[in-house]
Amino acid sequence: MGGVAPNDMVLTPLGLRFFGRRFPCTIGKGGITSDKREGDGATPRGVHRIVGMLYRPDRMSAPVPWALSIRPGDLWSDASGDANYNQMVRVPYPHSAESLRRADPLYDLILLTDWNWPDAKAGLGSAIFVHQQRRPGYPTEGCIGLRRDELRWIAARTERGTRLIVR
Repeated sequence: MGGVAPNDMVLTPLGLRFFGRRFPCTIGKGGITSDKREGDGATPRGVHRIVGMLYRPDRMSAPVPWALSIRPGDLWSDASGDANYNQMVRVPYPHSAESLRRADPLYDLILLTDWNWPDAKAGLGSAIFVHQQRRPGYPTEGCIGLRRDELRWIAARTERGTRLIVR
């Protein structure tokens, strides 16, 4: 994996390390895997890149100038066989998709990784996000969950291409 830089996010057994700080976090209920599959609830091992950031403008200001607003009707396709699999889509969308504009605050701020993106392969699992956790210790579906204030701190210092290293 090469050297680790201070601006790399590194998932460790003690949390997510970033810019010399360590943040408690949650990972997928399926643990960490080298063989990620759709629906396994696991966080994929590897070196991933942050390729985008989404936020709810009705709930917060943009953490960085390049963050995109989550609008009503924005979805994330998890339809493994569809051409738009693992992409943001809009309603109406005839296939399986997850709403990005949730009633709860889980997706108020999302750091998008390049897991199985942009050329998604069916069966390897859709998006791995860095997002707000439900509560401490409560696992995700494969994403990385952080406390809201700590996620905002991280987002404000994240650049496109920041590495997320999951060992």
